[in-house]
Amino acid sequence: MGNGMNRVLPGLYVGNFRDAKDSEQLKAYKITHIVSIHDFAKKLRDDIEYKCVLASDTPEQNLAQFFPECNDFIHEARVKGGNVLVHCLAGVSRSVTVTAAYMMTVTNYEWRDCLNAIRGARSYANPNFGFQRQLQNFGVEKLAAERERVKSMHEPVPYNDNEEMKHLLDAFHKFVLHGDPNRDDGLLNLPHKAYKDRPKAIHVNSDSEETQGASKSMDNQNNQSNETQNPQTVSQQT
Repeated sequence: MGNGMNRVLPGLYVGNFRDAKDSEQLKAYKITHIVSIHDFAKKLRDDIEYKCVLASDTPEQNLAQFFPECNDFIHEARVKGGNVLVHCLAGVSRSVTVTAAYMMTVTNYEWRDCLNAIRGARSYANPNFGFQRQLQNFGVEKLAAERERVKSMHEPVPYNDNEEMKHLLDAFHKFVLHGDPNRDDGLLNLPHKAYKDRPKAIHVNSDSEETQGASKSMDNQNNQSNETQNPQTVSQQT
């Protein structure tokens, strides 16, 4: 994931760890603030203001607890005319989640639209399903209060973020979904809290999918073996 940082709103960029160390990019995009989100996040430069969030890229990681403080940091920087880079290691999951939460807070859009808007600028953005759940929960349970809190504590940014969102979503539908309105965006499709009693029903990455596929294959083989060895038992159960 080394295509450079991507602008998602005026004064707001998403990138990876390499981008955060790239002096040429930081200078070109006039980055004044950095939100660093990974297991070993720390300040790397004295000429840039940092918000460091220690968090792992796992579905169980509570990333939502950091949304308000990151919102404050990002918003205040933008109000002052600064440029913020939000980065993790790959610029795919953690940084995208925190950026989406901020975009939800300062626009009229919900979590899915905000993620897809980011994908309009950064097509491979794809938070793990645990983080998608947290964004969904944030939108249902805490977003209204967080919007009011940010409005009451900060000046408005000098940009039309809702209009910017429209352009990003247009780009997403054109270049990622290829203009097909019926194409699945690949994000979490369960309604709020539908997964509460069955969290293992959702797999997070290719490794878990391969493991589940292998397990199903073994189950099928065992079932076929049982049917061959015990035809009478199978017939009675049927």
